[in-house]
Amino acid sequence: MGLFDRISRLVRANLNDVVSKAEDPEKILEQSIMDMQEDLVQLRQAVAQAIATQKRSEQQYNQAQSQANQWQQRAQLALQKGDENLAREALVRKKSHAETAATIKAQLDSQSGQVDTLKRNLIQLESKISEAKTKKNMLKARLQSAKAQERLQNTIGSLDTNSSMAAFDRMEEKVLQIEARSQAAGELAGADLESQFAKLEAGSDVDDELMALKAQITGSPVAQPQLEAGKSQPNDVVDAELEELRRELKDL
Repeated sequence: MGLFDRISRLVRANLNDVVSKAEDPEKILEQSIMDMQEDLVQLRQAVAQAIATQKRSEQQYNQAQSQANQWQQRAQLALQKGDENLAREALVRKKSHAETAATIKAQLDSQSGQVDTLKRNLIQLESKISEAKTKKNMLKARLQSAKAQERLQNTIGSLDTNSSMAAFDRMEEKVLQIEARSQAAGELAGADLESQFAKLEAGSDVDDELMALKAQITGSPVAQPQLEAGKSQPNDVVDAELEELRRELKDL
């Protein structure tokens, strides 16, 4: 394969690609209808011209045939009058017009076939144009729908849904973590309060015992907690024990 052939093929391929990308289906459909209508106009003109030619040929044929018949009658008349030379001349003219009529008749038959073919082509082209117009409207509607669908798909495709969902999931996890920390802090606060009360409750017995021991040594009355109404305190027993302790100390 020569270099020029390769370059030529490359140029044609690039041109075809450029043309394909530049083609607008809607505009091409409209242009196709316009081209077919122009063809229809030309075909109608061709049919009209063929019919006119056929009419002229028919007139020429009828005229030549009429003249041939006329010279035939003149030849008969000349023979009836006994003039053979004139009859022969009339037959020569008759033969010439008959040959002309035969030639025109052959042309006329050919023209009739051409006119019939052109008429059929005209009817077919009109039918195709009508069908093409109907299809054009349908294709334009389908094209608009396809373009709208394509724009929608491109819009959806341009959305970064994965990133958005990932951010959404991160925020959800963060909320769960904050809720867990808040719940843990509440549980720790409750546990600390319980421990403080437990310490207070555990230390009260020792403090009471220490106060009672101090009271025995110093002889001061021990502060007793207030009892419920209706119950008496054992003060007599305590006073007696203190008095006994004082006497023992004096005897020493």
